[in-house]
Amino acid sequence: MVFKRRDQRSILAIFARFLYPQGGWARAFRYIRHRVRRLPDSPERISRGIWAGVFVTFTPLYGLHFITAAIIARVLNGNIIAALMATFFGNPLTYVPIGFVSLKLGHWIMRTEFIEGSQSSVVDNFINAWRDLKHNFFAIFTENIADWTILLAFFQEIFLPYLVGGILPGIIAASVLYFLSVSIIRAYQSRRKGKLKAKLAAIKKKASPKKSAKSS
Repeated sequence: MVFKRRDQRSILAIFARFLYPQGGWARAFRYIRHRVRRLPDSPERISRGIWAGVFVTFTPLYGLHFITAAIIARVLNGNIIAALMATFFGNPLTYVPIGFVSLKLGHWIMRTEFIEGSQSSVVDNFINAWRDLKHNFFAIFTENIADWTILLAFFQEIFLPYLVGGILPGIIAASVLYFLSVSIIRAYQSRRKGKLKAKLAAIKKKASPKKSAKSS
């Protein structure tokens, strides 16, 4: 293959890059911010995309964040690329506090019990749920027996409270970043347009003496 990597990375290396990207998370955030600001779209549409991406990170739809963000951005008439980039608001640095707040608020709203300290095993619960879901799916086509007991407990104790509790903080965080990004992107685009106009004016000014010299 023409575009095949020369140095094949192991699964451990790929996972390590997810937890800590090359250059660090600060550099990754600066890169995403730079790319988002340079998107060829209006500040409002880009910011609506950012709203969709940030909001999705407060949902327990792990593995489906890109798809969900794109759908919400489409409904809001936002920029889909901005929505996909904004999903990186959810990362190993933010998932723990997001999960803790969403779970605790969700259990409080639903008047169910939230066990302190259980948030440390949320990742394991999601991994086990995906594993059980995969097993039950393939059980349809094999002689294996599907067991929905663990998945039902996961849905009631983690997924549903997480989903319910993540709505309010998700709306708040997404809305704050929406209004901030509108102002920042509008200022950036105005400054960029001013620089381009100044550059074009300088080129025209530089070219005008040559034209007058040729005409004479």
